[in-house]
Amino acid sequence: MILTLANQKGGVGKTTLSVNLAHAIALSKKRVLLVDADPQASASTWAAAREEPSPFPVIGMARNTLHRDLPELLENYDHCVIDSPPRVSALARSAILASDLVIIPVQPSSYDVWAATETVQLIEEAQQFRPEIKALFCINRKVVNTAIGQEIGAALAGYPFPILKSAICQRIAFAESSAGYSVFELAPTSTAANEIKALSREILKLLGAKAW
Repeated sequence: MILTLANQKGGVGKTTLSVNLAHAIALSKKRVLLVDADPQASASTWAAAREEPSPFPVIGMARNTLHRDLPELLENYDHCVIDSPPRVSALARSAILASDLVIIPVQPSSYDVWAATETVQLIEEAQQFRPEIKALFCINRKVVNTAIGQEIGAALAGYPFPILKSAICQRIAFAESSAGYSVFELAPTSTAANEIKALSREILKLLGAKAW
C-alpha cells in the first residue's frame, strides 16, 4: 500500500501526520517506509534530529519521476507513506500517481476548504491515468468543542471525496513531538496517540490491509 499525504496549501500538518502514521503502521508489526518527497525536507530533518535510530526508514526522494522510481524500492516493505510537497508541481503530480490512497489533510477553516480545490483537481487528473487511486479528506488540527470544528464536514460535502471518520485534534503532544520524535515515543498513552492509532486502523481497513 502506498499512502500519500497531499495538499497544495502549506502548513496543514502533512509532515506531522506522515511521521505519526508511519510509526503507527510500524507498531502494527508492518514494514513501512516514509518517503520525503518535499524539497523542504521536513521529514528528513525530523529523522536527522533523532538521537536514536528511527522506528522506520526515512528516505528523501523529491523527484518528478517518483511514481516510476518508487516501486522497485518497496520490495522489502509492506507499506509506504509519502510526505508530498505543497504547491501544484510535477513532483506533487508524481507523488499522487504513485499512490494507492491519497489523504488530504484539511484544517477546519474556510480558507483550507477553498484551497482544497487544487488538490482535488490534481487527484482527478491522476485518476484519468490510474482510476484505482482512492482519495479521502482527513480533518486535521480540529479544535475540540468549537462550531467551526463541527461544520467542516458540511463544508467539504461539495467535493467528490469522502471524509475519514477519524479526525485529528489540535494537541500539544503533536507540537512537542516535532523535534525528532513521534507521539508514540513522547506520549504513548495520550489522546493524540489514540487518535493516530484510530486513523491508521481506519486507513488500513479501507485498503483491505490488516489493521492492528
